Amino acid sequence: MVFDAWLNVRQPEWNPRAGQEVLKFEEMTEEIEQVTRLQSLDLRIGELEREIATLPKHIAQIEKALDSHLRRLEADRAALAGNQKERKRLEDDSKVESQKISKLKDQMLGAKTNEQYRAFQHEITFCEEAIRKAEDRILDLMAEAEPLDVNVKKAEAALKEEKQQVEAEKARARERTAVDQKQHEQLVAERKVLVGGLKPQTHSAYERIRKKWHGVAVAEASEGRCSACHMVLRPQFFQDLRHSEQVMFCESCGRILYYNPPVSFEHDMAAQPHQ
Repeated sequence: MVFDAWLNVRQPEWNPRAGQEVLKFEEMTEEIEQVTRLQSLDLRIGELEREIATLPKHIAQIEKALDSHLRRLEADRAALAGNQKERKRLEDDSKVESQKISKLKDQMLGAKTNEQYRAFQHEITFCEEAIRKAEDRILDLMAEAEPLDVNVKKAEAALKEEKQQVEAEKARARERTAVDQKQHEQLVAERKVLVGGLKPQTHSAYERIRKKWHGVAVAEASEGRCSACHMVLRPQFFQDLRHSEQVMFCESCGRILYYNPPVSFEHDMAAQPHQ
């Protein structure tokens, strides 16, 4: 179902203990590391908020589809009921006409003139024609009723199964939302602590840039370029960024930049504990 695709949207790799995407911060300054962690928290918080907000829309969507199927079933039921009602009326009319014919034949026996006899015959013929028309229409209605009856039975079975699927899907959506809301609360609390440790001017700049760039205030400087705007950094600026302990901003887009130096294979091997 639709909800399966909604649940399977790929999320960034997340480290619950650190509360951040998995990145190497060993050689970053503490302030840059805090800002980068704050960016990761804000991105994840934003994802959770968007996912939580989709729940009412998603439930409304599947309920709307279910309601549409229910209306079609009700229309088929109404058509079948109308068909049966008309057949019953025609059958009753035929019985009345048959009773009339029986009475007319009894009355014909007492006819005293040819004119009276022909009048009774004419009325009997009229009643018989009415019965034939009713019987023809009943046959047509029976032919129309057969596919209607099949459609109603199939739709009832399909609707029963769909209702079960919808209820299960709604339950899954609510469970997922409960998990999201709990994680959201935890991340918001962690964010509050992290913001409290930032310099006011750094936090102010971060919020201003985040608002300007729709949530992305921090970017990595990689291969002499800003990874967000892809503009080439001046060589001297890039060198300063690699060695500076101050927060620096991209000269093109204004985002906070960080440099994450590559780690060599030898460095990785040396960092691993000896077995």
